[in-house]
Amino acid sequence: MTPPNSSPPPPRRTGLVLAALAPLLAGGVAGLLAGCASPAAPRPPLKLTILHTNDHHGRFWVNSDGEGGMAARKTLIDAQRAEVAAAGGVSLLLDGGDVNTGVPESDLQDAEPDFKGMNRLGYDAMAVGNHEFDKPPEVLAKQRGWINFPMLAANIYRGGERMFEPYRIFELRGYKIAVLGLTTDDTSKMVLPDNLKGIEIRRPIPEAAQLVPLLRAQADMVIATTHMGHYPDGNRGVNAPGDVEMARAVPGLDLVVGGHSQNPVCMLAENQRNEAYVPGTACSPDRQNGSWIVQAHEWGKYVGRADFVIDGGKIELLRYQLLPVNQKQKLADGSQVTYTAPIAEAPDLLAFLQPFQLAGQGRLMIPVGQTDGVLDGDRARVRRQPTNLGRLVATAMMARTGADAALINSGGLRDSLPAGQITYRDVLKVQPFGNTLGVISFSGTELLAYLQAAARMSPGAGGYPQTAGLQLRIAGDQLIEARVAGQLIEPTRIYRLAVNNFTAIGGDGYPKINNHPGYINSGFNDAEVLRAYLEAHSPIRIADFAPGGDVTRR
Repeated sequence: MTPPNSSPPPPRRTGLVLAALAPLLAGGVAGLLAGCASPAAPRPPLKLTILHTNDHHGRFWVNSDGEGGMAARKTLIDAQRAEVAAAGGVSLLLDGGDVNTGVPESDLQDAEPDFKGMNRLGYDAMAVGNHEFDKPPEVLAKQRGWINFPMLAANIYRGGERMFEPYRIFELRGYKIAVLGLTTDDTSKMVLPDNLKGIEIRRPIPEAAQLVPLLRAQADMVIATTHMGHYPDGNRGVNAPGDVEMARAVPGLDLVVGGHSQNPVCMLAENQRNEAYVPGTACSPDRQNGSWIVQAHEWGKYVGRADFVIDGGKIELLRYQLLPVNQKQKLADGSQVTYTAPIAEAPDLLAFLQPFQLAGQGRLMIPVGQTDGVLDGDRARVRRQPTNLGRLVATAMMARTGADAALINSGGLRDSLPAGQITYRDVLKVQPFGNTLGVISFSGTELLAYLQAAARMSPGAGGYPQTAGLQLRIAGDQLIEARVAGQLIEPTRIYRLAVNNFTAIGGDGYPKINNHPGYINSGFNDAEVLRAYLEAHSPIRIADFAPGGDVTRR
């Protein structure tokens, strides 16, 4: 069955043609026709450029340093398209998903500026990200109505039928380019259950294995736009399989345009990613089982560009680049300059987005506290080690609930709190999901089992624990010792642990505890709890929240 909006096979008309020619053939014209016939002219090579982004996360406006933003992205993309066209080529613009969640101005407006901005940028297709389910289903339906390009996901089902188009086939100068969409099956443990009622997230690799051979039979090139993550050499820890594992398991993919892990996929060597990639320098994409794998970091920091030529059934990658969108470096004197030539913001898109920015700012710039230094929520650190922000948030959870200890998944902390004045906007950037706090009464034995599950969370994963009130000693992935308020946990004593409702329902791979008889959902919004703590305890001294040796690993 041909999915909606995909290209159907051409109608078979052989029988009609032969019937019409029968009288002529009988009259001896067959020889004349044979003599005049000539083979079909070969197709000229197709120069195809794939432009791509991923993990936008609400960054429709420039950040405080003047980096990124959709208006500058439009200028860059328009220039790339013009250059491609002048060289006789064609282009497609793809996105690896997660448009939602990350910046309060966007979150409070259901990402309307972001989706409508993508329309104006001329996207051709996007993968469905797990964060597309952060809002209730009616919001997702509204977002789908704001765009005139497809959200693609072959492995998301509702009522036994695919909820989204599985793929779209684009016809470009006589060539067919198939774009398949896939979404991580970790989505089901990353999203509140109410937002996934009646929805099934199947494993993407079996879906790809079923569809790729069908697409290979129809198309000249097969691309997967995915929201699955790039894990070098397939070392994914507790995460679901990503792009590397899929490329190894499913032959026939020419290109994978990824998202989810939020990395610039630039390789130093085979199976070794450059974790310290510098904007504007050369970038070599990953190569697995004949498939190129690309990803453009996050937040509109880059536009990826892959230039191919398709000729006689052969697909060749001529050049790959990550093009920075006004990313800046700090000089020794404290000033900042862009790594590459500055990109002006497109006036038309800037004018369209500005009312959304002003509407959001009016609601978010209310001061809520002060701090004498940065509270660190940087993704690269908060998912790998205890930080002062993690301890502050967990402390605020304890203060509001009266719990003995608190634990929060690091994936629930999305940004740092700046030094100096803190606004409500800053708080919502840290905790944008609108989760509520729960408290569970555990026996010491149950608490130890739960903390053992936390100890197994791989550094780098969203489940990596940030805590307060706990002292943990971990070797490898084994919990060696655990204390509450400095005292060894007693097996028969009852302890109260504060968590968020996302973790309580099994989010990020934690044991499900919301059905435990000792669990209570307080109903307190996590961002409001943090805001109230900042208001009550400002000015905040970051030294008071240094994690010290509360959690040690060896």
